[in-house]
Amino acid sequence: MKKIGISTKVALVSAFVVFSIIISIGAGSVSVRPGDVVAIIGNKLFGIPLRNAIEESIISIVWDIRMPRVFSAFAVGAMLSMSGAVMQSLLQNPLASSYTLGVSSGASLGAAIIIVTEISVPILGLFLLPVTGFAFGLATVLIVIFFSSRLDSNLRNHTIILFGMVLSLFVNAILTMLSAYFSQHIQRLTLWTMGTFSGRKWIHVALLMGFFVVGLIALLAFHRDMDLLNFGEEQALAMGVDTKKVKFILLILSSMLTGASVCFTGIIGFIDLTVPHVARKIFGSSHGMLIPMSALLGGGFMALADLLARTVLAPREIPVGAITALVGAPFFLWVYLGGRKKV
Repeated sequence: MKKIGISTKVALVSAFVVFSIIISIGAGSVSVRPGDVVAIIGNKLFGIPLRNAIEESIISIVWDIRMPRVFSAFAVGAMLSMSGAVMQSLLQNPLASSYTLGVSSGASLGAAIIIVTEISVPILGLFLLPVTGFAFGLATVLIVIFFSSRLDSNLRNHTIILFGMVLSLFVNAILTMLSAYFSQHIQRLTLWTMGTFSGRKWIHVALLMGFFVVGLIALLAFHRDMDLLNFGEEQALAMGVDTKKVKFILLILSSMLTGASVCFTGIIGFIDLTVPHVARKIFGSSHGMLIPMSALLGGGFMALADLLARTVLAPREIPVGAITALVGAPFFLWVYLGGRKKV
């Protein structure tokens, strides 16, 4: 059987992303045909006249409500998948992610404090919650790195993972206590812990896409270093890689991507574990290809997951984190166990 080339694989993944976005924009309580979705996008972006008589209400639904939500989902899925791909390679652990280092727990703690205290800062306005969540998430990983470096000057992988898990459990315990004490906010706290893209606006898309593009460019700048780290830290060090510095920078970048995702949407699990494995099986372990392809696959998958979240029990909405867990957990087991059978 003829082997599929890289260019064909990239084309298929790109087609999957376009399909996911168009279908996600068109589907909902009011269905919009794919052709009309494309026409509306062309009209808004390039001033192409609308040939068909499309109602203003349909244009508003597509452009003002669904598109910001779908592109926010794409950006978050892409960032989480890139972060997961880097963490798995960096820590040489198939179950590693930024969540392992407590980023999501830290961001959730920051958000929970804002929710239960009902603090308001006029300068930040609606962005107080995401800014606080991002700051707490980043602070958590910095604490993990600081204490890991104190315990192990070489920042070995098992030390980082161990301390990250311990700190994550500690922060989760604080979250549980807050939820129990401020029971009147339990519904909002629960929704936050499962993630949602409801109410996303174009300003959110701009910020998330900004983090995504910056993160992608920054990670690709280190793709050769990550390839060398796959052979082991001693080998990478012998080939001129400053392993401690590179690991520190990559940990911060990965945590930044996860923190930016979590602080705008809440906690969404499993996508950062599952998608990098799928991308690695399709495109191999070279990070120059693995990182952008993980981003595309993760973005497309998240858009479809959000589509299911808002349509399966419509008009009620399921937290998108529940969808990614229901789909991602068995799929991850299938991928992982399938890989072991071939060994």
